[in-house]
Parts: sequence; C-alpha cells; structure tokens
Amino acid sequence: MPPLFTIGYEGLLQSQLLDLLHAAGASLLLDVRAVALSRKAGFSKSVLCASVTQRGIAYLHDRRLGTPKPGRQAARSGRTADMQAIFNAHMHTEPARQGLADAIALARTEKICLLCFEREPHACHRSIIAHMIRAETGQAIHHL
Repeated sequence: MPPLFTIGYEGLLQSQLLDLLHAAGASLLLDVRAVALSRKAGFSKSVLCASVTQRGIAYLHDRRLGTPKPGRQAARSGRTADMQAIFNAHMHTEPARQGLADAIALARTEKICLLCFEREPHACHRSIIAHMIRAETGQAIHHL
C-alpha cells in the first residue's frame, strides 16, 4: 500500500510545492479545500491543476471534503478545536461520507497527497481526513 501524503501550501511558492510532490512520488494531488481559490499566486484551482498536470501528477478537487464556512472562520481565528468539531460534524453528512469513500478508493491505488492551505497539519482538516483514510487502509501518513 502506498503511503498517504498531506501538504499545506502556506509559506510555499508553487514551484516548491511541485518539487515536494515530485520528490515524494505523488501521482495524484487531492485538493480538499471547500473553495479552491487562493489569493496566493499559483494556488487557485485552474492554475494549480495545469501546473501539477505539467509535472505528470493528476489533480482532483473534491469540495465534499472541504471545511464548511464556519469551520474555515474558526481556523482563521486560531480556534482549531472549533474547526475540528465543525469538520467532524460535517463528515457525518452524506456528501462528505461519499467524498471520503472516493478518497479511500483512490488511496488504495494511487500515491495521493491531500492539499489544503494551513502549514501545520494538526491545525488543518486534512489531518482528520488522512486519519480517516488510514483507519480504512492502514497507510502510513507523511506530512510534506
């Protein structure tokens, strides 16, 4: 079973993110942001997708695995515990459960990397998703 990667692009240039994905051997970048837009150059969905694809890495945005707006507001305010509670509640919705099932299926066959903004994995919902995937697959998690 391939390892499961996560990455937050806070503090990175797009080229640095691409180099990290390439060095890790990631085959699919799974963007788990609710809204795949960024004020940071190179990290909005269409531009990021084009750049990742040019490096031979597939790109998929799955908004079903994104943090709802109140969770994003809590995260921006540094209220990590509130964000986690909001996101955990979200993961009980049918769309989120289906998104997780799809991510688990991808993780079984692809070397995926979960992408979000926050640099620190413990402060980001991508760690929650990664642990949910690992609970089903047993994969090792590596935060890039």
